[in-house]
Amino acid sequence: MHSLRKVMENMPIMIDMFSDTVTRPTPGMYEAMVSAEIGDDMSALDPTVNRLEAMACEMLGKEAAVFACSGTQSNQMGVKTHCNPGDELLIETRGHIANFEAGGPAALSGVTCRQIPGHNGMLDIEQLEGMIRADNQHLCITRLLCLENTTNSGGGRAYPIEQVERVCGWAHDNGLKVHVDGARLFNALVATGYSPAEFAQHVDTISICFSKGLGCPMGSILVGSGEDIRKARRIRKLFGGALRQAGVVAGAAVYALENNIERMEVDHQNAKAFAEAISGIDGIQIDVDEVETNLVFFEVDPQLGDATQLSTKLRENGVKIGAAGQYRLRACTHLDVDRDQVLQAAETVQQCVQEGFADLVGSATGPYARG
Repeated sequence: MHSLRKVMENMPIMIDMFSDTVTRPTPGMYEAMVSAEIGDDMSALDPTVNRLEAMACEMLGKEAAVFACSGTQSNQMGVKTHCNPGDELLIETRGHIANFEAGGPAALSGVTCRQIPGHNGMLDIEQLEGMIRADNQHLCITRLLCLENTTNSGGGRAYPIEQVERVCGWAHDNGLKVHVDGARLFNALVATGYSPAEFAQHVDTISICFSKGLGCPMGSILVGSGEDIRKARRIRKLFGGALRQAGVVAGAAVYALENNIERMEVDHQNAKAFAEAISGIDGIQIDVDEVETNLVFFEVDPQLGDATQLSTKLRENGVKIGAAGQYRLRACTHLDVDRDQVLQAAETVQQCVQEGFADLVGSATGPYARG
């Protein structure tokens, strides 16, 4: 025991910028969870879940909502709500639904993902024109357009509202439904200034994750029309998501919607500060102007080593930043890291680059495969 204590005392303090999924409930959020009224959500008798779903509907201007266990679950509920087996969906090449949800569209719904290269993870009409399959018995039916806001692997970028209106108008004019992976939707709203309802009016369903920048321990919500959400609720049951006294975690989400949205601007400012701090490091390439929300992507010079090796070196020096490709890394700011910590993390990046890391064997920090 003594030797273990000694080892722990000598370990560096960890600054965790691997993902905003590492956030932990604040004391106020814990109190909201403990004091939440609970009931049987499967029978629509959990008052806190009902309150959360009503709040989401009011914020987004939609008819109905259903609480889910995770963003992956609510995304897959959205896919199956709109598609039949043998259909296809259109999605940007780096979209989370197509790449980081364990093949869910194919495995759970029999749906093919048609991945289309866009810009910063976003699609516009010029990339979508001509992508709808012809009405031919040999071809699958193009049924759904999936967007992501903010774009995760696309750099944490937020869709301009004019682009949302343009792309969704194109989809609806061509008979497609639109589902949005809004895992970090409120980051996008804080960055752009448009309201939840201004954005949501253009889409059919939207999934919002509570366990990222909003700081909850778990949970997501799918919002849409009454008809779509009735179908999605049945799909939640099919996917094993039957919830009982879910008010315990829904209480955290209610607290987050009331307290943790506007403070995301601090995360965005910290991300920009981190990007500016590492921009002058020889061997690191980053475009500071591309940093819009709480995600910071940067490249390491291949002559120094690869991203997994640098990630390993950083971890050994008390900073968690994940590899996002062979030479690409992703840092994420959130409510559990402050300005001093992100600047200290930037100093650690400089130190690790100067010391070198090419001789290290990469750890399990990459390639990037988390929310």
